[in-house]
Amino acid sequence: MTRNCRIEYLSCWYNSLHLRVVKRPLLIVVLILHFFPVLGQEPLNVSIEARPGDTMFGLLKRFQLPSSSCMLDQFVALNQLSQNRYLISGGVYKIPITIHNYNEQSIRTTIGIDDYNSARQIADYNQTLWKAGIKPNNYLDDKVLWVPHHIVNCGGNDIIETPKPATAHFPIFGDDWEQVPLEDDLLKGQVFYIVSGHGGPDPGAIGSYQGQNICEDEYAYDISLRLARSLLSHQAMVYLITRDPNDGIRSGAILDCDKDEQSWKEEKIPYKQVKRLSQRAKAINKLYLAHKKSAIKQTLLVLHVDSRSKNERIDMFFYHHPRSKSGKALAQKLKTTVNEKYQKYQKNRGYKGTVGSRNLYMLREPLPTTVYIELGNIRNPKDQKRFVLESNRLAVANWLADGLLSK
Repeated sequence: MTRNCRIEYLSCWYNSLHLRVVKRPLLIVVLILHFFPVLGQEPLNVSIEARPGDTMFGLLKRFQLPSSSCMLDQFVALNQLSQNRYLISGGVYKIPITIHNYNEQSIRTTIGIDDYNSARQIADYNQTLWKAGIKPNNYLDDKVLWVPHHIVNCGGNDIIETPKPATAHFPIFGDDWEQVPLEDDLLKGQVFYIVSGHGGPDPGAIGSYQGQNICEDEYAYDISLRLARSLLSHQAMVYLITRDPNDGIRSGAILDCDKDEQSWKEEKIPYKQVKRLSQRAKAINKLYLAHKKSAIKQTLLVLHVDSRSKNERIDMFFYHHPRSKSGKALAQKLKTTVNEKYQKYQKNRGYKGTVGSRNLYMLREPLPTTVYIELGNIRNPKDQKRFVLESNRLAVANWLADGLLSK
C-alpha cells in the first residue's frame, strides 16, 4: 500500500485480519478487513462508531445507502437492536456493507454473482465512496471491495425507498440537537412533564471534579433535555418545566454553573424552596387539566442528583407517593429497565437501585403520575462518571426513555 492516504489514519498500513481505524473530522469509521477468509465463513462488515444524536437513518445516509425497509431490517439484524432501536454514542455499529478481498479478475467472481449490472453498481459505489473520502482507497489499488447489502439482496434498482423520517425543530436543545427525527409514534397522545431539580438561584448539590465545582442542577438539566428529546422522537408531548434560555444539550465533562434557569413559562425561579416547588406544581397542574380530556396518559418525572459522603456510592433509585399505585408501578418499571441495562452492558457490575415511597412535595402536589429519580451521588468519584461523561448522560436518558416505552 502506498502512503498517499486520502484520510488521516491512526494506522496507514494493514495486514490480514487487521483492525483499522479511519479518522476524519466528524467521522470515525472502524474498518475490519478480512483479506483471507476461511472457506465458508461470512465476510465481515464495515463498522462505525456512533456520534451523539446518530440514528440508523443518519448512519446509512453517511455511507450513501438507501433507507429502504430492506436496509433498515438488515441494520437491525446485524446489530441485534431492540424494537426501540436506540443508538448509543460511542457504540460501534455494523453497516450493511460486506468487505471482500478483490480477486483482481472481476467483481462477479469475487463475490459469486452473475449479474453484470449489479457488479457495475458495486464498482460505481466503491469509486463514489473513495472519491468522497469515505472509503480509504480505490478497490483496484488496495483490493478491498465494499459490497452494499441492497445491491445484492434488496432487488438492485427495484428498491422501494421508505420515507425518510420527518423532523421537528426544538431550539431548546441547542444548535447541534435542535432537529429531532420523528422515529415513530409509540408515545403519541401521551404527555410528559420533566422537572430537573433546583435551578436559578439554587444550584443544588455541589461536587468537585478535577478541581472544579460541578452543580446538580446543570447535570440534572442536561439529562432531562436528552430524555425529553428521546420522548419527542416517539411523538410524545413534552413539557420541560425547568428551562435554560441558552444552555442546550452540552458536551464535555464540566458543565458551567449558572443561575439563569427559568420555570415554565419564562418565570423567574424563586430562591425559597417551598415557593419554587409550588410554582412548578401549579404550572404542571394547569397543563394537566388542559390535557385531561385529550391525553392518553400524563406522567411527571422529577430528576435530582443526590449528595452524600464522598465515599458512598449509590445507584439510581426511585420514589413514588405512598398512595400512588400508578407511581409505584412506573417506578418499579423504570428500576427494572435500568437493572436490565446494567445486566446487558455491565454484566458483572450489579445494580442495587431501589424503589421507595416518600411524602415529598413534588410527589404529593402534582396531579400526573409522578416518579422522583435520584441519579447518583455527586460527591462520589465513581458516581460522578454517570454525569461527567457525556455518553453516560445520554445512556441514562435513553434507559429512562426505554423504561417509559416498555409495556
